[in-house]
Amino acid sequence: MTAVRDRHPPVAITMGDPSGVGAEIIVKALASLDEDARAGLIVVGDRRVLARAARATGIDQLFHEFGSPAEDGSVGLVDVPVDGLPDDFGVLSPACGEACFRYIDTAVKLTMDGRTAGIVTAPINKEALNSAGHHYDGHTGMLAALTGSKSSFMLLASERLKVVHVSTHVSLKDAIGRATPDRVYVTIKAGHEHLKRMGYTAPRIAVAGINPHCGENGLFGSEDVDNIAPGVARARAEGIDVSGPISADTVYHRAYTGAFDLVVAQYHDQGHIPIKLVAFDTAVNVSLGLPIDRTSVDHGTAFDIAGKGIANHENMLEAIGYALKLAQSRNAA
Repeated sequence: MTAVRDRHPPVAITMGDPSGVGAEIIVKALASLDEDARAGLIVVGDRRVLARAARATGIDQLFHEFGSPAEDGSVGLVDVPVDGLPDDFGVLSPACGEACFRYIDTAVKLTMDGRTAGIVTAPINKEALNSAGHHYDGHTGMLAALTGSKSSFMLLASERLKVVHVSTHVSLKDAIGRATPDRVYVTIKAGHEHLKRMGYTAPRIAVAGINPHCGENGLFGSEDVDNIAPGVARARAEGIDVSGPISADTVYHRAYTGAFDLVVAQYHDQGHIPIKLVAFDTAVNVSLGLPIDRTSVDHGTAFDIAGKGIANHENMLEAIGYALKLAQSRNAA
């Protein structure tokens, strides 16, 4: 992986929950990159926690203040100290929730100001975030609020399967209500525009149904006919190559074997389960519909193994790589 320092600003990596594996996988990922690639990245987090993670992993990763000259392969750091952080990993804490918010808020401001080219987020703990008074469903909703966006969409991207969601962190009952013709349409359109940006000349999109067998013409529910099909028809009328609704028990296999480039899932688990089955360590979480680019690892804080030096950093490397591609494509546009 090589950074393109002369073509766009660095990409910012937020550290995530200080008690989780975020600092650990960041340190490991940075250590595995060459000096050129590290020069295209900065970290927004806590210097003390990063040092603790470096000790846990046996990696001597150095950091310098963002904006000052690099030394010996060091990486730029925006140090955001927060009072009351736990001294150990694996601790659920409101202070950590506050830190998560401040790291992300700082990175958003840097990116909106053009000082960074995009954001890669390490995992946060939603309970800690909310206990600190920041009432968001996770990164996606928080980023929409911080950037002034009406909404955003969660895309999970892997080499052979890509999924974008009509709804994410809501109950299944609420998810059914959110599968409206308008929301289905704008989700299809967001996915289509993203794949075009990533080099697909004519993206092939499939829309999963919400009921068993897409409702069997109303026998098992009318939502597919009444809510999903009109959204698909509207997108198709605009020239988008989209099919559906297609029964969810077959559409992911068809996409995985090459029939489609993207599947529109109607709710969180409908999209997450198949992609985590086939690309658990490599799928990247991408936020669509924002004025800035953001990618993330597709796993949680893993409090149970945090600080033990055993967390896998492969997913972080995938998220960094995807973010650098987005930065290059935005710069070329």
